[in-house]
Amino acid sequence: MSEAGTTRRELFKLGAATAAGLLATRLGAFETSDSTVLKPSLPGPFNPATATAMPTRNLGRTGHLVGLFSLGGQAAIERPENEKVAVPIIERALDLGVNYVDTSARYGGDARWSERYFGQVLKRRRREAFLATKTHDRTADGSLRILETSLKLLQTDHVDLWQLHAMSTMKDVDDVCAKGGALEAFQKARDQKLVRFLGLSGHTDPDVLAEAIRRFPFDCVLMAFNAADTWHLPFKKTLLPLAVEKELGIIGMKIPARGRILEGMPPPPVEKQRGTAKHDRPGTLTMREAMRYTLSHPVSTVIIGVDNVAQLEENVRIAREFLPLNLAQLEALEQKVKPVYGQASWYKRDAPANPPK
Repeated sequence: MSEAGTTRRELFKLGAATAAGLLATRLGAFETSDSTVLKPSLPGPFNPATATAMPTRNLGRTGHLVGLFSLGGQAAIERPENEKVAVPIIERALDLGVNYVDTSARYGGDARWSERYFGQVLKRRRREAFLATKTHDRTADGSLRILETSLKLLQTDHVDLWQLHAMSTMKDVDDVCAKGGALEAFQKARDQKLVRFLGLSGHTDPDVLAEAIRRFPFDCVLMAFNAADTWHLPFKKTLLPLAVEKELGIIGMKIPARGRILEGMPPPPVEKQRGTAKHDRPGTLTMREAMRYTLSHPVSTVIIGVDNVAQLEENVRIAREFLPLNLAQLEALEQKVKPVYGQASWYKRDAPANPPK
């Protein structure tokens, strides 16, 4: 393909990495023959339904085997006063074998509805899910205050993964690494056993996440990665191989690009759209194609927010039936999404408009 597309060399390198360690077929423990492997003193979660629900992969070196589909804390789960919809989604996800859930102090506005809804379920079912949340504050003191509230709302004494939220600029990297920066809070929280693992997230610029990963030994990275990735600021070109090299847990997000990549999804009113690249036409992929594309790369899992239980069940079914795509199939999906790659990359820096129809 052209330089923008998937190359055979890239796919071979990433495929080899997948075969070497990301793919897993059984639920395991932390203990291995490698004396350097991380052995947190806090117990890890275990959902007994996961093993028969869907394939699992290693979440980097954390020791957790995560289902291919994980539940994101946005969509219905961040809407105000939406308990009657959000809580049954979370309950059903755990029943179906989902064993990783993701939220943030920023989901649901100042009231932090997403963490509240998760807390209502996790106060009874904490052991069934690997729980991830985030801080958007770049300072140590501010982040510790955010974590304190997160623990109260989530109704737990610890989270499995605490992440820097939306790392978007090199200034963000400098700020969290500086004296009094958020990474001081990360180390303190881990030492105090308030968190088990440390991570970061971002969707604006892959170079920002790569720089942060080079400066600090994170355990996981949450990165935007869908079938349109190859056409503008590709996360898979440098960030994905770096994350594989450092044995990080790799969580994919923005799989359907908030619906902008999916066929049959009409554009909403322009004034209600986020980002400068506007959604001006329906997408081109099915949800199955969108998930298969990302999962055919060396990611540990994909997190997706849902609007209802039916969408949740569909995503679990796609994960259960997953088969990897070959190079020709990956290239075909990249070409298929090219007409809408602008709107499907709306969250990236300098996201372009869609090509003319």
